[in-house]
Amino acid sequence: MKYLALGDSYTVGEGVAADARWPDVLARGLRAQGLAVDDPRVIATTGWTTDELSDAMDAAEPLGSWDFVTLLVGVNNQYRGRALDEYVEQFEALLRRAIALAGGHADHVLVLTIPDWGATRFGAGSGRDLARVSRELDAFNAAACEVGESLGVACVDITAASRAHGAEPAMLADDGLHPSAAMHALWAAAALPVASQLLSDGA
Repeated sequence: MKYLALGDSYTVGEGVAADARWPDVLARGLRAQGLAVDDPRVIATTGWTTDELSDAMDAAEPLGSWDFVTLLVGVNNQYRGRALDEYVEQFEALLRRAIALAGGHADHVLVLTIPDWGATRFGAGSGRDLARVSRELDAFNAAACEVGESLGVACVDITAASRAHGAEPAMLADDGLHPSAAMHALWAAAALPVASQLLSDGA
């Protein structure tokens, strides 16, 4: 099965080896369960917002068809202070596009929630109102999962893990902001049972 992973720094694996980022770990986990999933093609770059991801997908066309697509994007919208309404509109467009890339099969698309960067060492030293950061990310994530539900797409919460462990040195890359391989492994573990169920049902 061909796997396309769409996103930003969290998906491209800023600060970790490519084989340690969560999409690659997830693909290996799916293979361990007997699902013939290829290593992912990743369209993601550190700093991308929803519209920048969309532009990159335009530039990558034709993307062809995929058996499994994941989408994790939005942290840079929040970080730059962009509006929730804009995020919702652009996220829905991306998700509809992801479904189309999966051959119209919404049950072969998976959304992951945005981690809370405020819980990291970088966040603690950022001077930002971290309670506000958390509230805004909660609003972004609630909206993304609501859009997903309306389109028949499952949503996996990785925000809780980022908050529970985000300040732990072992869970951070050297920059104190991006997740380490250990955090990526937690996110992949959260996504694995949902992805496995989706792909097994559709196999």
